[in-house]
Amino acid sequence: MMWPFLKTAMKARPMNIRKIDEQFSVTGQILPSQIGDVSDAGFKSIVCARPDHEEGGQPTFAEMARETEKHGLQIVHIPVSGGLSEGQVIRFQQAMAEMPRPVLGYCRSGARAGSLYAALSK
Repeated sequence: MMWPFLKTAMKARPMNIRKIDEQFSVTGQILPSQIGDVSDAGFKSIVCARPDHEEGGQPTFAEMARETEKHGLQIVHIPVSGGLSEGQVIRFQQAMAEMPRPVLGYCRSGARAGSLYAALSK
């Protein structure tokens, strides 16, 4: 293979969790190995706003869901590419109504997860 670095797994970076309010915080990409830290930080649920295969080496939602389940957390996948759709906002509203809180939302940088939460107040 000419470009072996494309298949390398992402390296765990320290989470930069930004608290929006008591119910919701955002961060960039997290890895399955960091789910225990998410649980230890007091989060009860996770929202993944990142589409699978957006970047090489990124864990799939299925991988994240398996690890999340091991730690007793809930997780939902609401992938966002570009602007928010009405369907994504509705799905997020439903998830926030049903999931235990506090919730950690993540995507590549945390911006799309934050946009979903901001849409609740519109």
